[in-house]
Amino acid sequence: MNYVKGVNQDQPWYEVNEAGTVLGGGTSLAVNTGEWRIMIPAWHEKNCIQCLLCFPVCADSSIPVKDEKRGEFDFTHCKGCGVCYKVCPTFRKTDAEKAITFEKEDK
Repeated sequence: MNYVKGVNQDQPWYEVNEAGTVLGGGTSLAVNTGEWRIMIPAWHEKNCIQCLLCFPVCADSSIPVKDEKRGEFDFTHCKGCGVCYKVCPTFRKTDAEKAITFEKEDK
């Protein structure tokens, strides 16, 4: 399976580009980095105040926004870092009142 031209899972280690080499723009779209996570956020729309504070802190662009409202998580690239969970104003409320909860993912 080729992710980026010239780079694939069968390539021996000694042919891999030096660390930090940029192979081209948009290459992250070809890799499902969400497979790495062990923790996963869950969005509870009924508790969300649509402050959108979670959107700019998401390093993986896993929080879609349309018409100035956030949508359900896109887990293709979400690594489960929990930053969205920590920045949410409902963070200190009970689990039943939180807009984002964070728990171990069942795989």
